[in-house]
Amino acid sequence: MSINRVVISGNLTRDPELRSTAGGTAVLNLGVAVNDRRKNAQTGEWEDYPNFIDCVMFGTRAEAISRYLAKGAKVAIEGKLRYRSWESQQGEKRSKVEVAVDEIEFMSSRDSGGAGGQSGPGPGPDLPDDNEIPF
Repeated sequence: MSINRVVISGNLTRDPELRSTAGGTAVLNLGVAVNDRRKNAQTGEWEDYPNFIDCVMFGTRAEAISRYLAKGAKVAIEGKLRYRSWESQQGEKRSKVEVAVDEIEFMSSRDSGGAGGQSGPGPGPDLPDDNEIPF
């Protein structure tokens, strides 16, 4: 048996990028910074080390959610790891592991830096209820 589940929370490193496939499926690319806390061996102080995670979301949810996110927004993401490989325009073989998003939760409000999000239960003042977003 294999388990492929990922849960991360962090801040968006750039504005989300919404594209469409040739077949018309919406594809939303997100970059999320997630800190790792380690003790500095020289100073004895705890320090944050960022990890930059690429995430991708598909379909009508991706299109709807893209309107409420911007660089700096805090989000929680649940999904699965996905491996991709391709050849660059220069003929180099490239690959990466990214998170294919199943669920996303807004964790910051529009007033607290970044766009989109919820702080506490219920929608923020500028956000629709869950049943208003086409899933």
